[in-house]
Amino acid sequence: MGELSSQTVFISMNVLTDQDVQKYRDEGYLVLEGLLSPEECDALRERMSEIIEQMDVPEHCRIQFSTDHDEQLKKQGSADYFITSGDQIRFFFEKGVFDDKGEFIVPKEHSLNKIGHALHAYEPLFKAVTHSPKVQNLVKKLGLIYPVILQSMYIFKQPGIGGEVTPHQDATFLHTQPLGRVMGVWIALEDATLENGCLWFIPGSHHDGITRRMVRTPKGTFPLTDFIGREKTHDDKLFVPAPVKKGGAVLIHGEVVHRSAANTSDASRHVYTFHIMESQNTVWSPENWLQPTEELPFPSLYT
Repeated sequence: MGELSSQTVFISMNVLTDQDVQKYRDEGYLVLEGLLSPEECDALRERMSEIIEQMDVPEHCRIQFSTDHDEQLKKQGSADYFITSGDQIRFFFEKGVFDDKGEFIVPKEHSLNKIGHALHAYEPLFKAVTHSPKVQNLVKKLGLIYPVILQSMYIFKQPGIGGEVTPHQDATFLHTQPLGRVMGVWIALEDATLENGCLWFIPGSHHDGITRRMVRTPKGTFPLTDFIGREKTHDDKLFVPAPVKKGGAVLIHGEVVHRSAANTSDASRHVYTFHIMESQNTVWSPENWLQPTEELPFPSLYT
């Protein structure tokens, strides 16, 4: 199953310089090369192939994932399968991969948009990467005292059908008081290029606050989530691409505006990503779709 195991000893290293830290604070994101080795990336991909092979998806769970405002409400936020996935490993699909009877019309390994949201808790290989000394050291360099892990995802960006992710801010979905306490760690398990849908950012946009929030609706109402506010219209010329090679990572401030284009190439763009929150003097919004549970409180990154 590859060369990585849950007992793998990661080389402890400081991957961030003072200049890197300042760049992250100024621009709201930072590209790092070589966070994982090619062998570590291959082991995660191999394990994911095993998970997909064993996947048994109930008919009612064959929902499609989208970050478009209206489609989110209809197909994602309104689905109990999604809103209760914070402490589970569940499957979310690309558009157009099922026929009208709910059967796959593409190979199932090519059907998935993502798997989430608790790989970091229940899958030993992903847990080992998430808690690795390399990750811990870069987070410490950024000054986080009591970081906890909110969620994790494996994102596929399938060749030819990997959908566009429209401009958004992670704090729309993962809201805290005060703002500025959430960071994404986005690890490329394959090269992320202009052709297969790398990330694009508006540098410095994390200084402008947020204009939209996804919130839980009161119990007993439908849909299960709703949006407050709307995403601003962003000038396309302000976006800067952030390609990264296999094993590299992108640190993403919770309020920086980012997007990715559809994958129209013949190469996939597999990613393992997770979100961290500084929990010291931070209030996690009870209105967020994602909530800690008795089965899975938000675990400390440093343990």
